[in-house]
Amino acid sequence: MPRMNLEGSSAIVTGGASGIGEASARQLAEAGSRVVIADLNEDKGQAVASELGGLFVKCDVSSTDDADAVVTAASEMGPLRALVNSAGLGYAGRTIDRNNVPFDLDTFEFVLRVNLVGSFNMLSRSASAMAQTEPVDEDGARGAIVNMASAAAFDGQIGQCAYSASKGGVVGMTLPIARDLAAVGVRVNTIAPGLIDTPIYGEGEASEQFKAHLGQSVLFPKRLGSGEELAFTVLECITNPYLNGETIRVDGGIRMPPK
Repeated sequence: MPRMNLEGSSAIVTGGASGIGEASARQLAEAGSRVVIADLNEDKGQAVASELGGLFVKCDVSSTDDADAVVTAASEMGPLRALVNSAGLGYAGRTIDRNNVPFDLDTFEFVLRVNLVGSFNMLSRSASAMAQTEPVDEDGARGAIVNMASAAAFDGQIGQCAYSASKGGVVGMTLPIARDLAAVGVRVNTIAPGLIDTPIYGEGEASEQFKAHLGQSVLFPKRLGSGEELAFTVLECITNPYLNGETIRVDGGIRMPPK
């Protein structure tokens, strides 16, 4: 069975304006897909989309209206075959702080709303569109979805209660959703990145020194991963017809310490 052919199809990448999302969008475009960049960053999103011959749609992933607009835009460019759920955010805070004040519940819910609820929102609406396309092979395959979790889903550090809960939820829903969508030929996998060199670490000499220090805790190679290396795995999850229901750590073998 050959790899899933993306020529003439459309794909959605949330958080596609930078980092892992941007790298994934570039590789999807190289594979022949018309890519919708769904992001809140209009300037960067527009720039990436125009460079790739795709489309930018401003999107809050937790909004059903925004998700529907993204899916409609993608479907107009070709049958929707791929979704990469790369939008997300982090927020550091302990369950109770040094003064014994509890973590703000609204903030906890906000992190879950973007990272977990937002992922499901984009996923369910994309799957609905995929289910209405013609199968691409004799197995009845119609598309593939890749969620982005984190090594923090398994090795959450001090101050990562909200972030780890949100990413653990993404891991936990992967298999049941893959089982749900098997009936319509849509595969679902999740990637759990470790320490990846994205704009979250800032720029400049101090930033580079900090990243080099962080990289020493990686088993091998002793550096941060790149968005491109994560995107290799994203494309594998999308195009390998037999990869389904799996969560894959891409982390250089790191196991995160408590802090």
